[in-house]
Amino acid sequence: MTRIDQRGRHLERIAEVRAGTRAEKVPYPIRIRRTEILRTRMVGAGLLRVTLGGPGVAGFEAHSPDEHVKLIFPDGDGTLRLPEPNGSMLRWPRPSPTTREYTVRRYDPAAGELDIDVALHPGGLGSNWARAARPGEAVHVAGPPGGLIVPHSYDRYLLAGDITALPAIARWLEELPPTAAGWAFVEVADATEEIELSAPEDVEVRWLHRGEAPPGGSDLLERAVRAVTVPEGERVYVWLAGEAGVLKPLRRWIRDELRLGKGDHDVTGYWKRGVADFDDEHEHEHSHGH
Repeated sequence: MTRIDQRGRHLERIAEVRAGTRAEKVPYPIRIRRTEILRTRMVGAGLLRVTLGGPGVAGFEAHSPDEHVKLIFPDGDGTLRLPEPNGSMLRWPRPSPTTREYTVRRYDPAAGELDIDVALHPGGLGSNWARAARPGEAVHVAGPPGGLIVPHSYDRYLLAGDITALPAIARWLEELPPTAAGWAFVEVADATEEIELSAPEDVEVRWLHRGEAPPGGSDLLERAVRAVTVPEGERVYVWLAGEAGVLKPLRRWIRDELRLGKGDHDVTGYWKRGVADFDDEHEHEHSHGH
């Protein structure tokens, strides 16, 4: 098959799923790109936005609020080992290079810019990199390997997560149709971590302040999500991401109480409490092709 056929196929599949009744993860051709840091800025007190650009950003694939890329970091001795293109996939060197996974917050093809919002936490490799990032530095970006395509035909959407999920939730709210209804819950430390969100009028956005509790150490999110009542006869789509342990009881709630089918929800553990560098703890089903 030629590359053009490949390309057409995944775009067709995305259009089919979006026009259908059930969500589905659709793989995209995976590329490796050399990008340059254009600028950085804080977005609220908890996220650091790194804007990437340069010729390598051209033709980037962006179709879904939950899609993510891997940033590739040099080994301890400074050696940068990069994956090689292999058809529509990448062939990764062994042992695997050091990578961190981030949500694609925004891709602007006209400006040739890609935004990655990094949740800051002490001692994290990704956090330290973002804090030290300077314009002109090169960053190698792999992916996205695909994205979750969710039809716009649901009656309601329930989105919830912590600050690591905030970039995806922010993009979700921007990309839902203006007529969409539902709820978005975001757990943050306090009001300083809140950011401007652009949400449809009928989506209720609620910030949950964790206060003194450590990240991943509160049941605020679980209680807020469980308090939601889906009107009788309406179809709801549920998207949750954040600390794996916090999400566990909500997985059961979705199964046993909402009784949602596989195509009507997506729950992703982005990190685990007690794991030193949580950026690498994604449990995305579709990240393995990366």
